[in-house]
Amino acid sequence: MTGELWATLSGILFGVFHAFNRRGGRAFDAYIATFVLLAGSAVILAGASLLTEDLGQLNGISFVTLVNFGLAGLIHFYLGWTLLTVSQHKVGAARTGALSGTTPLFALFISALAFNEFLRLPVLAGIFMLVGGVYMISFEKNPLAGAGTTIWRDSLFGLGVAVCFSISPIFIRQGLENLDSPLLGVTIGMGFSALAYGITLLFRRKQIRQGPIPRDALWFQLAASFFVGISTWLRWIALDMAPVSVVLALGRLNVPVVILLAPMLVGKAVENVTLRVWLGAALIVAGSLILNFYG
Repeated sequence: MTGELWATLSGILFGVFHAFNRRGGRAFDAYIATFVLLAGSAVILAGASLLTEDLGQLNGISFVTLVNFGLAGLIHFYLGWTLLTVSQHKVGAARTGALSGTTPLFALFISALAFNEFLRLPVLAGIFMLVGGVYMISFEKNPLAGAGTTIWRDSLFGLGVAVCFSISPIFIRQGLENLDSPLLGVTIGMGFSALAYGITLLFRRKQIRQGPIPRDALWFQLAASFFVGISTWLRWIALDMAPVSVVLALGRLNVPVVILLAPMLVGKAVENVTLRVWLGAALIVAGSLILNFYG
């Protein structure tokens, strides 16, 4: 299979994860929900590594490689997934999925700062479309907070997800240069993040407010951890085989998937996907494609 196909499957499964996480995560404190995702995904990836990988590759692995995978995990999973779960609680899965689709915009500016690249006219057009899409979603009335409240402040969490997702590929690529196994690499990053998150929760346990968890919510959250674990594994495979820009572009497939699935799983009263959200998401996807292929 090609890297492009792996990236396509990853984008679709990430959209499914968004919807399942929204359905199960409503019964969880945001930090508990993120820890369940991390721990469940770490177990799944560790099991897949034991069954399919040559663990002898880990012999003599350099400290720098471990640091790269650890940083990728902390940025993408620890920070990114926390912001994602908080964003879903505040503005819903559909809007969070669309806002996280701005990843190429931040990746563009990060590469420009690192490599002193100049913006061309098509890139400026892509940026304009992305900003327009974010504006349409962020300055509508918030159905979760009341008809008179806009969601631009709460949209910062979804945009923070995009920042984290745009930075992590830098460390993923560097780590995979010295360990030619995306599965082992993502397992290391996920395991490190789960451990760090567990330690964090121990210190924050007095601030966490967690009521009884319905059984169906737990199953949905565990299913979400499965889908996001597999999606992340496929994304790392794609990053090892295809250009980062192509992987980021195909990852935008999660946007229509989550917009379609979230109302079905949670209900239209909770996930009120308006025409404005669809138009904003379309602008974000179109703008991200332009940035990926002309940036």
